[in-house]
Amino acid sequence: MSVVLALVVGFVAARLLVHATRDLLRAPVLERQNHRGRAVPTAAGIIAVVAVVLIEAGRSIFGAFGVGQTPASPIRMLVLLSCVGFALLGLFDDLVGTQSDQRFRGHLGALVRGRVTTGVVKMLGGAGLAIVLVSAGRGHGDGVRVVADALLVVLAANLCNLFDRAPGRAIKVALLAWLPVALVARDDTIGVAIAPVIGAFAALLADDLRERLMLGDTGAYALGAVIGLAVVAECSPTTRTAVLAVLVACTIASEVLSFSRVIERIGVLRRLDDLGRGG
Repeated sequence: MSVVLALVVGFVAARLLVHATRDLLRAPVLERQNHRGRAVPTAAGIIAVVAVVLIEAGRSIFGAFGVGQTPASPIRMLVLLSCVGFALLGLFDDLVGTQSDQRFRGHLGALVRGRVTTGVVKMLGGAGLAIVLVSAGRGHGDGVRVVADALLVVLAANLCNLFDRAPGRAIKVALLAWLPVALVARDDTIGVAIAPVIGAFAALLADDLRERLMLGDTGAYALGAVIGLAVVAECSPTTRTAVLAVLVACTIASEVLSFSRVIERIGVLRRLDDLGRGG
């Protein structure tokens, strides 16, 4: 399967699921107020995740009959695990999390006071899952690199989540981050493995922009983690270190700055952020 075909399949699968699950997304347990006070279904990123699971199931069935890749490539399974695993952590936060503790300071402060927040569960669970993902297939003596790459995946997931503060923003940022990875990967196994994920989340962009659904932590956390994993799998150690440095800087900045305010003050960023957004 080529990258273009994988993108299209991911997009179509997610669009079909959007139409099929509209009534389910209206369940009161998923209803949240967005930035403008509108009641919108959250955790809709689960639609993209389910689409990816179904696509990989289809790939596996075809492979079992000798059509396409057989057996499934390891990177495909790692991408699937990251997508599902990080989505579940985000879903837990979407369903039972509160707004009382925000960002790392809030969650760590609560932990110091003896209270475990959903954010702490999400961070610790994400760190553990990232370590499993990046250490797969590596030999002994790579400890420092494993920790650094796992941190890259977790911070990528967290940063995508931080951008999910306005309709369509997280998906737009993720697509921009995916482009250089796609140019490097092209039609190799990594490029093909992540393409259905990108296509599936791109299929949610129009509804997200028009405030018909929200990705929630479920979608943003999964999307960011998959892109982070792609960087780890595709790029050289030097590039990964540079990306990690940028992610660390952005995470530190997010503790003292509002990304929304920065975007609002810079004309080109504001126009890109508003592009396609409904009134």
